[in-house]
Order: sequence, then structure tokens, then C-alpha cells
Amino acid sequence: MPTGKYMAFQTYANQIGETPEPIHVSEYRQRQEKLYSQLDDNSALILCSPKEKIRSNDVHFPYRTNSDLLYLTGWKDPDCVLLAIKKDNVWTTTLFVQESNIELEIWEGRRPGVEGAKKNWAIDEAYPSESISKILSERLKSVSIVYHCVGFNIKVDNLVENSINSRNRARQQIGEGPTQRIDPSLLISEMRLIKSDAEINLMRYSANISSIAHIEAMKNCFTGIGEWQIQAIIEGYFKFLGAKNWAYPSIVGCGENATILHYHENNKICNDGEIILIDAGSEYEGYAADITRSWPINGKFSDSQMKIYNLVLKSQRAAIQKCVVGNQYIEAHIAASKVLAEGLVELGIIHCSAEEALENGELKKYFMHGTGHWLGLDVHDVGIYKPNGEPRVFEPGMVITIEPGLYFGDWRSDLTDLDPKWAGIGIRIEDDILITENGPEVLSSLCPKDIHELESLIGQSN
Repeated sequence: MPTGKYMAFQTYANQIGETPEPIHVSEYRQRQEKLYSQLDDNSALILCSPKEKIRSNDVHFPYRTNSDLLYLTGWKDPDCVLLAIKKDNVWTTTLFVQESNIELEIWEGRRPGVEGAKKNWAIDEAYPSESISKILSERLKSVSIVYHCVGFNIKVDNLVENSINSRNRARQQIGEGPTQRIDPSLLISEMRLIKSDAEINLMRYSANISSIAHIEAMKNCFTGIGEWQIQAIIEGYFKFLGAKNWAYPSIVGCGENATILHYHENNKICNDGEIILIDAGSEYEGYAADITRSWPINGKFSDSQMKIYNLVLKSQRAAIQKCVVGNQYIEAHIAASKVLAEGLVELGIIHCSAEEALENGELKKYFMHGTGHWLGLDVHDVGIYKPNGEPRVFEPGMVITIEPGLYFGDWRSDLTDLDPKWAGIGIRIEDDILITENGPEVLSSLCPKDIHELESLIGQSN
């Protein structure tokens, strides 16, 4: 009879739900067709993967491809270029990929190769990466506009630039070759902003994995544990539950470190009476989760900690209520800020009216960041917040984080008059919110945040 960790895994698997289906080839084709329909005739679209990065000597950083390339093809391997040529309103999609190489594959892992790319991928043809110079130079002669993001592949950047700047006889006689380069990022970003059902399923699954990881951190913590050990628990559970990686470097800050927004050292011992702030999310099949929870390392909120925590939680719930179709995205920030300002005045931390605190910057001493950001293939996902200068209106399929916080770092020179009972408290509560026709759906709802839930979990496994 299976016991121990296997049984725990089965329990978690039941909580997380069924493994979502990968995005189908037909959806990648639909995305390509939607993008291509917005591009000019006689044009080319070029997207390149980033180069692998050296960490030290001959050791590489873990590889992650260009999110736009991933969005349009699903191809994850390095040394890849997508080329799509539109001629007479007909598109041909080509992928340049690493060739199969038995010797390298023995050392580094299997490659789909050119033949593999031709099977079950949303492309019309595939060629070895080494052939990009010859084929791209030739095919660019037939287009007038190149849609291309620079900075990913210097060789391709130079080929495009040389093709545009060419002053050869063919250019002079028949106008052969492109004369303009346009960055397609904005068009792709607008598409990525609205998630499909398949994307939402992947994001919900990633949020569930992340929620379980946060719960395990709560259950296994104790006074004297190191921030790095809590980080190891969380990131270990990401992998244990099927996520390949984190979506961003985990923030695990205890005590005064919880008052540093993007703290990254994660090397302090957690002392009795301190609050720990954990901002960590997994990446599943390219899609990010982003969850923050704050709680007392010893399992019991002090009176001061409880007051600040409940205030932040109240502000978060007010903000989430504004995440409805037709509202401007900024309304969530306004709602959270109003609750925080009123609460800080009531607690005697701010010594002016809430209205004045919102105007004169007093609130920003303690809440200095926005209330949320788009979420998707990137943790700070793409999409203009103020198109044409006006705050964007929520639409079904958008996913945004809601993450108000309050930070009372007594190490700060601008907080010298801070009452000692608030000193060292840093609270942020963050969830991932899907905009739907039926109101906001909290994708990360599996992760507890009420005080009674947290106190019943903290240290439970010890």
C-alpha cells in the first residue's frame, strides 16, 4: 500500500485537478492567422529565440525562449527563428531549428530537429538554423516591409538591416527588397492580453501548484528556520508537482526584509515574532503564477501585526471587487488605496485625513507600488495599461494580479517617527484574478489568506 510522500502527492494531485491539455496545434494556427491578418501584404514576420546565456565558464543558465515565439508556435528550444512571408495574401510559415545531432544529443538531450519540427507543429516548412542567412536573404527580396523585433539574434538583425539599406541594381531597377522595419510587439501584446480557455486552464493549474507550495511553506516553518530553507520548500514543491521552474526569482523575506519590495538575498534566519513575506509563483508550460502571502513565523499574529494584516486583506478584497468587465483597471488601485488610507488614519499612523493622504503622498510612504499587473506568459505580462492615454477597460479573458501591501521598515530614514509597535512589519497579499462575464475569478483561491486559516496551518508539520 503506497504511503508517505506518494500519498501526499496523490492528495495534492486531487486538489490541483487534472493535468490540463497542452495548447493544440490548431490554436497556434489561429493565433498566427489573427496576427497575419493585421500585417501588410508583401511583408515578412521574423521572431527569434534569445541566445543561451553563460552562467560561468561552460555552464549555462536554464533556457527560456522568447514569449512571443512561444505564443505563436509553442517551440521552446534555443537557436530558433520563425519566418512568415505574406505574398498575394497567402502566408508561408517557416521555422529554422537546431538540426538533429546524435553526438550533442547524447550530452545535452534529444532535439526534435528539422524532421520533428515538420510533424505536429504549426508551421508549413522547417530548415536547419545554419541555413538562415541564405534563405532569409533570398526571401526578403520579395517583401517591402519586415515586422521584426531586434535584439534577440544579431545575425538576423544584421541581415534585415542590410536588406533594408541595400542600394544594389535590383533595388534601383525594380524596387526589390524591403524598405521598412516595424516592431510587431504591440500587435502580439494585444493578442496575448486576452487569454484563451486553454491558456486559462494552464494558468489555473500553475496557480494551484503555487498555492500548494505556499501551504507547504506554512506547514513546515518554525522559529529559527532560514529564509533559504523556506525558498527550497516552495521551489521544491513547484517541481514535485510538475512545474518545470519558477516564474520569477522567489522573494522570501523575514522581519525587516519583508519591508523590501524586491528582496532577493533570502539568507536570514527567521526570528520569533517576525512576519515573513513570500512572493513566489511557478511557471507551468510557459504560464506564470504570482502569489504573495505574509504570516508570522511563530504561527501567531501579534495585535499590531493582525491590525495591519486585516487592513491589507480588506483593501485587497475591495480591489478584487472592482475586477469586473467594463471597469477601468485603475479602479482596483483606487479602491485598495482608499481602504488603506482610511485604515492608516484610524490606526493613528497617518496624521491627516484619508483624502489628504491620497493627495499629498503620505500613503505612498507605506504603500508605494501599484496594486497589480497583467499576468500570462510573463509574470509582468504584456499589454498597454493606458491605450491612447486612457486607462484600459477590463474585458473577459484578462488576467491581473491584485497585490496591495503596507511596509514599515524602521531602517528607513523617512520613517524616524514610526511608532515602534509597527516597526518591521511588512505585509503584502497577492492573488491572480481572471476577468469573466460573471465577475472576478481568483485563480489562486486554493492558497489560504484568512488569519484563522493561516494560524491553523503554520508549523503544523513540526
